[in-house]
Amino acid sequence: MNPRTLGELKASGWRSRSVRDEIRENLVAALKSGRSAEERWPGILGFDKTVIPQVENAILSRHDFILLGLRGQAKTRMLRLMTNFLDEQMPILEGCELNDDPLAPISRRGKGLVQEHGDDAPITWIDRDERYREKLATPDVTISDLLGDIDPIKAASRKLSLADEDVLHFGIIPRTNRGVFAINELPDLSPRIQVGLLNILEERDVQLRGFPVRFPLDVLLVFSANPEDYTNRGSIITPLRDRIASQVITHYPKDLDIALTITGQEAWTKRDTVDVHVPRMLSEVVEEVAIQARESELVDQASGVSVRLTVSLMENLVSNAERRALHLGQDSTTARLADLFSADSAVTGKIELVFEGEREGPEAVADRILGDGVAAVFARYFPAPYQGGNPDKEAKDVYKPMVDWFAAGNSASVTDEDAGLAELEQVPGLADLVAASVDPAEKDASLAAEVVLEGLHRASLLAKERSEDGFDYSDMLKDMFKGM
Repeated sequence: MNPRTLGELKASGWRSRSVRDEIRENLVAALKSGRSAEERWPGILGFDKTVIPQVENAILSRHDFILLGLRGQAKTRMLRLMTNFLDEQMPILEGCELNDDPLAPISRRGKGLVQEHGDDAPITWIDRDERYREKLATPDVTISDLLGDIDPIKAASRKLSLADEDVLHFGIIPRTNRGVFAINELPDLSPRIQVGLLNILEERDVQLRGFPVRFPLDVLLVFSANPEDYTNRGSIITPLRDRIASQVITHYPKDLDIALTITGQEAWTKRDTVDVHVPRMLSEVVEEVAIQARESELVDQASGVSVRLTVSLMENLVSNAERRALHLGQDSTTARLADLFSADSAVTGKIELVFEGEREGPEAVADRILGDGVAAVFARYFPAPYQGGNPDKEAKDVYKPMVDWFAAGNSASVTDEDAGLAELEQVPGLADLVAASVDPAEKDASLAAEVVLEGLHRASLLAKERSEDGFDYSDMLKDMFKGM
């Protein structure tokens, strides 16, 4: 049982440590135990060789630090995981606003308790999660919010002088004493408020409105921000940047398998109504959509394309397949390419467009990016229709029967309601190409057939026209003459 008085705490042998020493020692123990980066930072993927070592170096150096990166790069999640390196519980003097260390109180109330009760001073214990607090920086944040202010109502109700320390109302940072405090989107904090943080970062104390009492705080300050050059909303003032000891750059997933794992981890795909199977090929398309968006000249690359795009897109895709299965009375279904294009609402809200993109419109840009994602996966699995601008004989021979079939006046429809996809099986050579290129165990032959048709459309060999419930593929030349 945890000690409940100051005397019991002293007898237990408990020792005081600064929050930086505490986090450092617990990280050292985790490293010595051989725990992997995934075990030390659960849910953080793709950072084990880049970001995590730099963050751990900052912890070992007892540094305040900032994570710089575009949106959707797990910055806030990493900051919140700092609690994993705090002790499970910490003793404080009961009833003190500043989480006073029983062996070294800093507030008037804490010092008064020890002076009045001695070893009988009451102690309570707080969990590690209660020692982490964060604030989203917005232009309306004030010094009072962060540090505190004089409370005239308290002074009047208690008949205290404004020179009395008991009239102080502490802000969120002093109340996080002996813990971790995070400020998200630091550049959005107005410059005069950033100045208020300088003393805490360097001198480790806080002073309120010139009040003659200074409080030495024990707080680890951590921050997140978009790189200064990438935001028009604000910037980090030079003195504050200078006082933040370590700066760590985050990034988007650099490996397809890691990206797939992240989306699989974050997206809600297991529904209690219908079992929706999402083939790996379609999962790759979802990841490629984000990759293509990050390379598109129609998208503002300065703002970034969040990982949340792939998560939302996957969830909407699954929901469309679920809706189709419920309508058809099915207990299970396989997601299709039509489900992807029906989920474009997950893309339009996740990308910032440049002027050219605004002219085309968000729906048209989303449709183009979705098609670019399909084209990238098509190139990964199937022969290229053209190489270096010249027809490749082998590739041309593969697709010639299909193109000729469409040139003869035939068309194929990929609809949202079509469950059997029997119409695609009529396209000569399509089933053989799919069988030769796709592992049957993936159960995505129908999807692969759709990817081939979309790939041929993206290569300007087939025309595609959106219908009310899907797409119609036809001969490109015929479509051009129809347009004339």
